Amino acid sequence: MKRRLGTKLWVCLAALLGGSGVVLGALGAHALNHLEPTLLANWDTAVRFQFFHALALVGVGALSRSGFSSRWLTASGFLFLAGVLLFCSALYALALGAPRGVAALAPVGGAGLVLAWLAMGVAALRSQ
Repeated sequence: MKRRLGTKLWVCLAALLGGSGVVLGALGAHALNHLEPTLLANWDTAVRFQFFHALALVGVGALSRSGFSSRWLTASGFLFLAGVLLFCSALYALALGAPRGVAALAPVGGAGLVLAWLAMGVAALRSQ
């Protein structure tokens, strides 16, 4: 039962990230095309990272269903989520004119994403 809950949680979170990524991508393409090219490029980077890591969360859900369930896999899921929220939110906010200090969140989120991938690898190595 616990494994099913984990699977549902990760896939639901992935769906939220993916769906909001579609909306944010459309917003960038249609409503924010007046932004400076570098700011629009930041927006596009955030959208891409959001999509890639939404798919990574689908992977966490699939792996948890297939017996990879472990603390490492759970840590990976939470790190993916936190990393996406910090990294992408910083880039979105900067594109919309937030103070430069917000940029400090991006490397923290990026580090979280790197750690998430590493934790997923450890989960795979430790699986039975």
